[in-house]
Amino acid sequence: MPHVHDLFTDLGVWPIRRLNGNGNPAPHLSLLFDDHKFSVDTSRSPGREQPDAYLITHAHSDHHGSSAMRSPRAIASRETALALEIRHERSYAGSIFEIGDVLDINGVELRTYPTRHTIGSSAFYWENSLGVRVLVTGDVKDYRSLPKCDLLVAEANYGDPWDSSCIFDDDLSGFWEALNSGSSFGAYAFGKAQRAVSLIRAMGFNEPIGMDEEGRRLTEALMPDAGDIIDFRDCDGVSIVTPKNLPRVRSPERYMLTGRADVSWKRIRLSDHLDFRGIMRMLDHVSPEAVIFYHPAGVRSRLLAHHLRTTGCAAISLDEIDLFEKRM
Repeated sequence: MPHVHDLFTDLGVWPIRRLNGNGNPAPHLSLLFDDHKFSVDTSRSPGREQPDAYLITHAHSDHHGSSAMRSPRAIASRETALALEIRHERSYAGSIFEIGDVLDINGVELRTYPTRHTIGSSAFYWENSLGVRVLVTGDVKDYRSLPKCDLLVAEANYGDPWDSSCIFDDDLSGFWEALNSGSSFGAYAFGKAQRAVSLIRAMGFNEPIGMDEEGRRLTEALMPDAGDIIDFRDCDGVSIVTPKNLPRVRSPERYMLTGRADVSWKRIRLSDHLDFRGIMRMLDHVSPEAVIFYHPAGVRSRLLAHHLRTTGCAAISLDEIDLFEKRM
């Protein structure tokens, strides 16, 4: 595999990581281009020279918006900023946009696109002075609105080509059957819970839905058409709660809604990510010359990058980035 610097020099975009005070890499990465630096889903670095922007793709905790939201250079969609404020009980200090807006970040035209991973999740697109098109997706459920690009910075949550659990379809029929039997569901409070509410209402269920506190606050704030949402402790019917509260619902049948295989509850396969086949279709759709799989750190990103290299596509994973900012 060529050195990272050589791989991206022709594109005029360099991925770089930051070392924390303990000598370990800070989350995710920054992209250097022209005279600019965009930091992607990373924590703040207030003691250092600041990037032009902290790009926050969505409000899940493993994308570190809880830190970046405290910077006036944070960039997030209106819904993502609101979700961060609710989840972390602090004010969002940065700039907000509506998905589809075009922003000016220190002279860089930054375009935004939906990814439908969560309410408010956004991809970011820009061009450098060489005309190289850069697309940062964050986590993706639906790639169809994304533009063509030369450099793709994307997720690989289900990116292992050799792991059968990374190939799946959402089990909507199983969800329908469980809903009609009066089952309740475990789902993380942000993202999956709102998708479950949306599906339940789309399936014609108009009765109150029980939720626990964080899921209810997020759902009522982000989904004005969610219908009647009540405390799950007062609900005799269908509830959607966080995994820790699933034993406390009144329904006799309970399922986890997840794409993961490593859960102890009975599960219904329902993911907010693309599976391996979907990732490959996304790559075909956006047609990049080079790819960085920046999330998650670890084996799946490395294996997917390796797989792409065997097909002739220049690809690296987060762990293979060997350019680091100098400590001040």
